Amino acid sequence: MSYETLTFIWFVLLGILLCGYAILDGFDLGVGILHPFIAKDDRERRLVMNSIGPLWDGNEVWLVTFGGALFAAFPVAYATVFSSFYTAFFLLLTCLIGRAVSLEFRSKVHSPRWRSVWDAGFFLSSLTAAALLGIAAGNVMAGMELGPMYKYEGSLLSQIYWYPLLVGGLTVSLFALHGAIYLYLKTEDELQDRVRRLIPPLIYLFAGLYVVVTIATWWHVPHATENIAANPVLWIVPILNALAV
Repeated sequence: MSYETLTFIWFVLLGILLCGYAILDGFDLGVGILHPFIAKDDRERRLVMNSIGPLWDGNEVWLVTFGGALFAAFPVAYATVFSSFYTAFFLLLTCLIGRAVSLEFRSKVHSPRWRSVWDAGFFLSSLTAAALLGIAAGNVMAGMELGPMYKYEGSLLSQIYWYPLLVGGLTVSLFALHGAIYLYLKTEDELQDRVRRLIPPLIYLFAGLYVVVTIATWWHVPHATENIAANPVLWIVPILNALAV
């Protein structure tokens, strides 16, 4: 097997792992983002949290596996990415831990103040984690300032500008929509009706941001379409994306 073929296979596997995480943990994060807006009392807040109770920890395995596969297949890329986004990944890990702690500790004490603290932690950790994932993706898409030995020459502040923030907003809207659809399937009665009314605005928000990010990518990241220009058959990818939206 040639090196090019092996590289392509690993790229596909990494893409599957990353998509698997976005799909499966995406609705977990989306539920956390929507939590304070759709649950009106303690019972509903508990129901919303319990809807992802058996799933959230298993879904995070996709992200861990992605990191391990990246290290095994492309160690230089692994070293560059993880050193470049060290602070961002530390914040992401903190958010994922905060979400887990919020889910586990909320019901330990029967106190409104205690539960409100963990409710806030659940929301903030989910929102921040989703935004950080989008910001990291935006930076990778736009390109990174690498010096000799693939050392990142930028800083945390240089990673936070309009394009990654725009991709971060798109990611948050996508996960929120994903979480709303999941909650609609898992709830009933008044709570389900409330979730159903929230889905159309989220669809419009996501679709609008999708169009904006697509246009911004063509303008800000012109090399993103080089492979499509060289291989016209790849136009099927953005076409399928547009149809999926």
